[in-house]
Amino acid sequence: MKEKTLCIIKPLAVQNGHIASITKDIDNSGFRMCALHMLQMTTNDAMHFYKVHAGKEFYDSLVAFMASGPVVVMVLEKENAVADFRKLIGNTDPQNADKGTIRAKYANDISHNAVHGSDSIENATKEIHFFFSDRELF
Repeated sequence: MKEKTLCIIKPLAVQNGHIASITKDIDNSGFRMCALHMLQMTTNDAMHFYKVHAGKEFYDSLVAFMASGPVVVMVLEKENAVADFRKLIGNTDPQNADKGTIRAKYANDISHNAVHGSDSIENATKEIHFFFSDRELF
């Protein structure tokens, strides 16, 4: 059964011109893009989206970073989408990410790690609906 997952290309990766390269890596890995937006998250958007991390030492800087510039949000679909996308993006810390993963290729550091990927099917559903209505999903 096909699953859906959410990808966010984060502000620094957008600013550094990596949108096309990242989407090409995603496409070459067999994902189908079901929806795509470029948008600017507000501080409130970022606080709500990352509320699971509220109270952690990196929360405030994560919120500020995510609201610092445009992002690209995508809904991706394929068999085992969540697990396969997590493998494709690599470790949160690009220094520990496998060679060839998106974070290893395009991230600066753990705080500016190029992309977000849903960590479970349940979270993917919530995250997708944070950014997209049902009528926007193809």
